[in-house]
Amino acid sequence: MEALLVLPNPNELSPIVLIYLNQHFNTHQDLSTKPSSLSTQLKKNCGDLDKNLTTLHNNLSSLISQWSSRSNSLTNGLNQLQFKFQELGLASFQERIGVILGEELPILVREVRRIETVRVYAETTLRLEALIGDLEDAVFCFMNPSTMKRFSGNLLKTSSLAVGHIKNFEWKQQKLLLAVMSINVIEDVLANISKTRSNWYHLLKTVDGRVDDSLASLRLQAQADYRALLASLGWPPHLLTSELDRERGLEIPNPLVLMQGEEKERYSQAFLALCALQQLQIRREERLVNLVGQKWNSMLGLWTIDELVSLIASKTEPHFLKWFDQPKFIFALVYKITRAFVGGVDDILQPLTDKARLVGFSAKEAWVSAMVKMLSAYLAKRVFCILVEKYTDKKKRLEVTYSWLHLIDLIIAFDKRMQSLASLGFEGYSRKVSVLSIFCDKPDWLRIWAKIELKDGLDKLKGDLLNEGAWLMNDKQETDKEFKFESLIIPIKEDYKAPLIAESVIKITKDMIERCQNLQNIVLRSEFIRSSAIKFLWHFFSDLLKHCNKAEFTNVDGLMRVCGSINIARYIESILREWSEDVNFLEMIMAEIRSNIAHVRSNNLDDKSFFFWEEIKWLRKLETEWVAEIMADFLRKFEMLAWNYVHNKEQWGRKRDHRAVSDELVEALDDLRNGLQFCKTGLNSKDFLDLWRSVADGLDHFIFSAIVMSDTVFSKCGVDQLSTDIQALFLVFQPLCSRPKAFFPCIRDSLMLFGMDFEDVYQLQVVLSEGIKGVEILRSRGILSVSCHQAEKILNSRKFGV
Repeated sequence: MEALLVLPNPNELSPIVLIYLNQHFNTHQDLSTKPSSLSTQLKKNCGDLDKNLTTLHNNLSSLISQWSSRSNSLTNGLNQLQFKFQELGLASFQERIGVILGEELPILVREVRRIETVRVYAETTLRLEALIGDLEDAVFCFMNPSTMKRFSGNLLKTSSLAVGHIKNFEWKQQKLLLAVMSINVIEDVLANISKTRSNWYHLLKTVDGRVDDSLASLRLQAQADYRALLASLGWPPHLLTSELDRERGLEIPNPLVLMQGEEKERYSQAFLALCALQQLQIRREERLVNLVGQKWNSMLGLWTIDELVSLIASKTEPHFLKWFDQPKFIFALVYKITRAFVGGVDDILQPLTDKARLVGFSAKEAWVSAMVKMLSAYLAKRVFCILVEKYTDKKKRLEVTYSWLHLIDLIIAFDKRMQSLASLGFEGYSRKVSVLSIFCDKPDWLRIWAKIELKDGLDKLKGDLLNEGAWLMNDKQETDKEFKFESLIIPIKEDYKAPLIAESVIKITKDMIERCQNLQNIVLRSEFIRSSAIKFLWHFFSDLLKHCNKAEFTNVDGLMRVCGSINIARYIESILREWSEDVNFLEMIMAEIRSNIAHVRSNNLDDKSFFFWEEIKWLRKLETEWVAEIMADFLRKFEMLAWNYVHNKEQWGRKRDHRAVSDELVEALDDLRNGLQFCKTGLNSKDFLDLWRSVADGLDHFIFSAIVMSDTVFSKCGVDQLSTDIQALFLVFQPLCSRPKAFFPCIRDSLMLFGMDFEDVYQLQVVLSEGIKGVEILRSRGILSVSCHQAEKILNSRKFGV
């Protein structure tokens, strides 16, 4: 029996179930009729719901899978975004670091450096201010001896023994040395600033100004004290000895040698103190010169010796004024004084100079140089200025010229004696020990001197220009005479065969050049030479050209005149070339190039290396042109004398019985031989070589064109006659060379073509007519100077069987 179904308690049912049951079971009848249909419907609904649930489950799984994929993509995107944000933060940090390192840190460094520079500048300024204060105090004490009295008065109260040993001189020397030490320390600081802080220009300028003022005051006072000390020693002594002293052979006494004991010690201290000041001045000037990139000139005098000479100058000037018209006594007195004291200067002052550590200074050279400067100053002030003023008056120029030249002669002789006295071993310093240095400061005086030298040289040459014998080559003249230009020895070689006037020209030119060799300024020396010696040469060149133009080739004298002129030009050219290679002229031309002197116009660097390149060029032109004139005259005469011979064309085609030289050619050959022989005797070897070779070349072309290429028929007899005549022509040149035919290439080739037999002529004509390898065939037969067309024409003019 089936168990009875028990209905659930209605209170346990959910409200939704109750509502559903109430909707379907309203009556008891519904309980019997609807349960089966309701159950079926519920089952169906449950099945549908299961299907829907399965579908939803599948859809949910698909959606979950899709969401998971999208979640991963989103996660990756977020991670990438986060990474980019991190990168962005790092880049900003690095950019900030770059700004700090590239901009802010350099600014900070510059600011720190600026602060450090300001600190160093302030410390340096304070230090320099303190040093300059000490210096100015020392200078004040040195310049005001009254401070020493107050100082000694204070000491008197404490120690009378110490005050007794203090002397004014020693006290001033101590203050001077203290000032020197202060300047040395200041100079050390300034030198360091110049090397490391060159932009502190205003500080350097300010300090230099104050130090210069102090140093100038020290120098003036030290020099005054030095002069006072010299006066107490008896300097300068009496410069002129009495007749009794001269008879006894006594020289001028030297107070420097006579010093003893305390006097010598005091002088040594004063000498060393003044040398210390000069050494300071040299050190400062070297620093200032190096600061602007210039070269320091170390050739200076000694202040101590300059003071000795300045006192002598004041004592000698009255004597100089009395000897205005007799300047030789002035030079003699200066030389006598210099020689009298040079030994004492070398013995007494040179050890003190070495002790003062003045490197490169010689007391003897400084003494000689100072005496020369003293004389130069007097001559410039009292003599040359008067001569220059008189020179402007044309009526007095003759008198001024004589006085000026005499004075220059005395100066040159005096310079040599003074340089010998100082034992100067090198040329650079000897030029500085020269009275001619006065012209370095007076270029207008130098130009006047050059004009006077030029006028004097032209006057000396005038007599030779009017003497016809001076233009001719003299067989008895000396051909081994030598001219010496410093270290250069130039003999008149026999090859030049220069007339006597060439010797005079070179001697006058050389004297002008040597008279200015002690001029210190190289540009002014060059200017003087170009204004005197060079102009003198050009005046002579003009006369030389006129002398050539007067020549007539109709007589021997005319030819001799031209040959002599060519020899003069060749000789002077060789001398000028030798001089141009001398180191002095090389220095002058380089100085002119650096200074862009107007007369250096050549575009050829080789020409610029010659000081006399314009003169050499003119002489070469004269030689070439007049050698060409002689050659042209020889050729004209030959053509005139051989006129009948050249124009007698029938003679080459007819038969002859003898082979002697043609009568019409004998006179022309004889005249040519005489002319060449005369030129060989009267013309220099170089130009004669050019002459006879040019004549040979001209005759070669003349005979070749006038006879061989003149459409003339040549028989065998004519060829033999032409060969005989040409051999006679070769004999004229035989004494001049071993193979004359080598200098007549066209005639030589023509004779070779004429000498061929009939078969060779025919074969060569065929080859030349075809125009194939004609040149090679001619070269193979030794015919080098005749073209194919000319060779064919020569062969066609040859007739056989006649």
